[in-house]
Amino acid sequence: MEVFKDYAYYYNAFYQDKDYKAEALQVDRLLKKYGSNIKKIINYGCGTGRHDLELSSLDYQCTGIDMSPLMIKIAQENVEAEKAEIDFSVADIRTYKPTEKYDAVISLFHVMSYQNSNEDILAAFRAARAALNQGGIFLFDVWYGPGVLSDKPVVRVKEIEDEKNRLVRIARPVMHDKENVVDVCYEVFVIDKETGFTRTINEVHHMRYFFRPELEILLEQAGFRLMDNIDCLTLGETDYDSWTSYFIAQAI
Repeated sequence: MEVFKDYAYYYNAFYQDKDYKAEALQVDRLLKKYGSNIKKIINYGCGTGRHDLELSSLDYQCTGIDMSPLMIKIAQENVEAEKAEIDFSVADIRTYKPTEKYDAVISLFHVMSYQNSNEDILAAFRAARAALNQGGIFLFDVWYGPGVLSDKPVVRVKEIEDEKNRLVRIARPVMHDKENVVDVCYEVFVIDKETGFTRTINEVHHMRYFFRPELEILLEQAGFRLMDNIDCLTLGETDYDSWTSYFIAQAI
């Protein structure tokens, strides 16, 4: 499951146009809509900690876990640079045993879609339930089946630059109908702008797309009641144009 490897070094560069502040405000809005007096949050699959920094600025007490040591290292560096107070640690969201309880568990940027098997997603849900008191809120997003199958993944190319390198990323999808999984095969060319030296990074990210009925059953098995699912972009009702969806569940 350590999928990022060298790619993590360039993670922030490729997602420099990602609006973490706007997404944190979305999360804030949803937690206030579906929860009550939520202050203490743990982020399952926190990556480089950018969402946590934004949520911390909104007066949430944040904790983050991620199974990539490199991601956690970058997150800690980001927190030190911003002089924030956020605890980060390396852990697998499927087996994490929290030492305290939280008001909410969040999991963003499709971390749950990396849980490809029913066993993996159920284990992650149960670990999230263990972190919550009764009535706590679990908010996560996934690739949403109706949208993915209506607008199937295609080859995409993204090119960006940082202070040293030009980076070109090619994403080639391979779909597996029996598993509801898309293999996103990344080929990243890292081109030194001064010397022209080119390094190639290859990664395969296995992404599962989900449908509401299956997630509702799995959440119930883990001790949750599904409250709602909504489009990640509009925060309105999902439809066949919804490629991603937030799911909101309550610990029972």
